[in-house]
Amino acid sequence: MPQLTLQDAQLLGKWDSFLQDYVKAKIQQAALDYPETRSVEVAFTDIQLRDPDLANYLLHKPSQAIRVGTQAMAQIDVVIEPRPKLHLRITGLPESQRYLPRALRSEHLGKFLAIDGLVKKVTEVRPTVLEAVFECKVCTTRVHLVQEEEFLQEPVLCETCDAQRPWRFLEEESRYIDHQKVEIQEAPEGLRGGSQPERLTIHMQDDLVHRVAPGDRVRLNGILITQPRRSGNNKRVEFNKILTTVSIELQQQVFQEIELTAEDDDAILTLSEDPRIYERLRASFAPTIHGMETEKDALIMSLFGGVEKTYKDGSHNRGDIHVLLVGDPGVAKSQLLRYLSKIAPRAIFTSGKGASAAGLTAAAVKDEFGEGQWTLEAGALVLADRGIACIDELDKMEKNDQSSMHQAMEQQEISIAKAGISATLKSRCAVVGAANPKMGRFDEFTPIHEQINMPPALLSRFDLIFSITDKPNRDKDTLLANHILRTHQAGEVREHRRSNPTGAYTLEDEEAMAQRIKPDLDAELLRKYVAYAKTRIFPVLTDEALARIQAYYVDLRASAGDSIPLTARQLEAFVRIAEASARIRLSQEATLQDAERAIRLVESYLRSVGVDRETGKFDIDVIATGVSHSQQDRLRAILEVVRTLSKENAEKGYAKEEDILREAGRQGIQADAVRKALETLSRNYSVYAKGGAGTFAPMNP
Repeated sequence: MPQLTLQDAQLLGKWDSFLQDYVKAKIQQAALDYPETRSVEVAFTDIQLRDPDLANYLLHKPSQAIRVGTQAMAQIDVVIEPRPKLHLRITGLPESQRYLPRALRSEHLGKFLAIDGLVKKVTEVRPTVLEAVFECKVCTTRVHLVQEEEFLQEPVLCETCDAQRPWRFLEEESRYIDHQKVEIQEAPEGLRGGSQPERLTIHMQDDLVHRVAPGDRVRLNGILITQPRRSGNNKRVEFNKILTTVSIELQQQVFQEIELTAEDDDAILTLSEDPRIYERLRASFAPTIHGMETEKDALIMSLFGGVEKTYKDGSHNRGDIHVLLVGDPGVAKSQLLRYLSKIAPRAIFTSGKGASAAGLTAAAVKDEFGEGQWTLEAGALVLADRGIACIDELDKMEKNDQSSMHQAMEQQEISIAKAGISATLKSRCAVVGAANPKMGRFDEFTPIHEQINMPPALLSRFDLIFSITDKPNRDKDTLLANHILRTHQAGEVREHRRSNPTGAYTLEDEEAMAQRIKPDLDAELLRKYVAYAKTRIFPVLTDEALARIQAYYVDLRASAGDSIPLTARQLEAFVRIAEASARIRLSQEATLQDAERAIRLVESYLRSVGVDRETGKFDIDVIATGVSHSQQDRLRAILEVVRTLSKENAEKGYAKEEDILREAGRQGIQADAVRKALETLSRNYSVYAKGGAGTFAPMNP
């Protein structure tokens, strides 16, 4: 043990007194559990209550305080020999020591801080030498040298033979420790101004490695130090900030970053008892956007979400409600998504045009942070874990990028196997997307899968899909125009008064005009209300609600004939929406009324995009496969006609288009439908042109 200074000796006495009285049992238990347990955690509040001077010294000179505290801990009697080397981990720093990466300044260097952030990158675990052993090649004298720099430091001079060089590094006899670099960034919900999130490099050692993964929200207690930046062999005067971690606190609870006071709880409980709670929430959601009540209801349901379920066998059912808005340009789809991302307690907004598969899910990157090695970097869906991912222009994404979302939306995890890295990251978030039709405007007579540049398999993963059309209607257009113009007028008056307070408009005029677009509920109260509901309310379906959903599901399937109007995936959507409806009331029971509300929303969705245009019946195949049941029957009939005619024309082995049209007409199939079916069969390689244009032969006769 190195020679103690007077200050160290006094500090050692304080630590020894505290550890003997309050932590001795923890130290002895950790020694018994070694090497599975290699640390002893001590709450900062315990130190503060029993020795305020020691707590204050720990905050301002943490390196020295923890070093001496570790020495004091090593003197506590344990029954294990040889005595294990345990780490002292201080947790629960006070509010005054909590910072975001953007708030760190030079005055915080060397201080004990708690940094909140979201894990963006992690490197592989690498051994780092703590104490290097060198052997003089001249006289074989061995020198032990503690390493404190970024690069390996050799002894300057051999005290035995005065030789300066060369030295042999003895790897086997040197002492190492596991080391991992992590990069965190500020959580997106804290960036209300749209600013770029700042990042901070974190160093972790020994039993702290592999404690976090990309996408985790953490509070890291550590000491802020500097690392010199180099230009060639020269050190620059500008340094990098690095946090050496003392302890890690993972956010175990959702929305732990939102603090609710007693007054907030009272306001939330009072609001939940309002019989008009659903209308008030709708009036508070994007008040500058007129109408769109059903779409707003769907987004509010997604905001609250259903109950996530994990069963004893390890299987998992998501509670998040995925919503897709498809519609004409200029109907405020992006505005709705923007507003949702602002009021959600945790959300990320991105555009499909500027997002790649790696940017949405996860990526293996090779950059300076990993020092040339591959590191794992989280994408938007991982960063939105336990929140909402708002993706605008979802149809503009590349096909390969869209396919990467399948696992993230249903299993709510992302598996990555790239560059030797194999990992599974969590993406427990609701996906709310907006898309435009291929041809610019929505055609209600064309199946939705033909109008959206998205694969049917991805469409089927959305719980609710709404088509928003822009049709001329005098009464609706009058209300919409009045609302938009009055909204602009209120904004004009506000800006006019800001630049000219003594102008033609008074403060009363401004407030009167602003009242027209003022949300019923304050946005901050709404965010807290959602956080309260999602963390404390876990509704259970009543027998009446369960029976109503079951009866509706069974009756609708029974009345549909051969078509498939609903699948088990939509049945689960009923449950999730009913749970979200109950959460809005802060009710622990999902009642019959909640089930009815879920049925109305899903029916509205199915009428919008899940109807077979030919039969007028609900047919989920329109979304799930892109082809309705009646279309599938027609394809089979036309294919059979082609096979029959090809066999009759055995010499040439193909059927002419006019013969196919004539034979199909006898079965009551229109010529346009026949041509469309032949085009589809050619596209999926069921038939091919054998004798030239206008001839068809079956691929498998």
